[in-house]
Amino acid sequence: MLDWSRIDTVLLDMDGTLLDLHYDNHFWMEHLPLRYAEANGISVPEARDMVIRLTDELRGTLDWYCLSYWSDALKMDIPAMYREIEDRIALRPHTDNFLRSLRQMNKRALLVTNAHPDGLAHKLEITGIDQWLDEIISSHDLGHAKESVLFWHSLQERQPFDPERTLFVDDNLHVLGAARDYGIANLLCIRQPDSKHPAREISEFPAIHDFDEILQAR
Repeated sequence: MLDWSRIDTVLLDMDGTLLDLHYDNHFWMEHLPLRYAEANGISVPEARDMVIRLTDELRGTLDWYCLSYWSDALKMDIPAMYREIEDRIALRPHTDNFLRSLRQMNKRALLVTNAHPDGLAHKLEITGIDQWLDEIISSHDLGHAKESVLFWHSLQERQPFDPERTLFVDDNLHVLGAARDYGIANLLCIRQPDSKHPAREISEFPAIHDFDEILQAR
């Protein structure tokens, strides 16, 4: 699937790519509605419907990923609530072996994530994946979500890379579309970002289930 001799830089998403998206999905669809319902005297289904409505309005924007924004909007300490279920933070299968292999192959590995710095720092603290990464870039530092081509121009200015010799792996089809529009030649989508949900059929981009599939193709 991949010719590693033609790849110098590997750009990696975090949630749903390196880490199991179950943690985030559970937080937004289960834990936050429960805690919001308790704090505001409404039912959990009502709270869940409200969260879905509010998040749908901002999907794909930087605010959608901003824990500070949601703390202000919901009048709750979202980063503190994230830590209440930190036991659910987990690597996706073969992630650690994949990251070690990139180091052994002398590939430049960059984490490029929409995660808010507070949530990002927490997940790095729990997983330790930063030890295998050359750089860590949050879209909040660049001022644009990865869904915008402006993110990719800003990333190029901050961390120059050759799009023709770059691999980008993500679970978000809109993000992958923006990366394709920018000109990144090698794109991969994750079929099953949430271990509790079934794998998806992906036709828009080459897709893998786990990282061992592309290690075997070296």
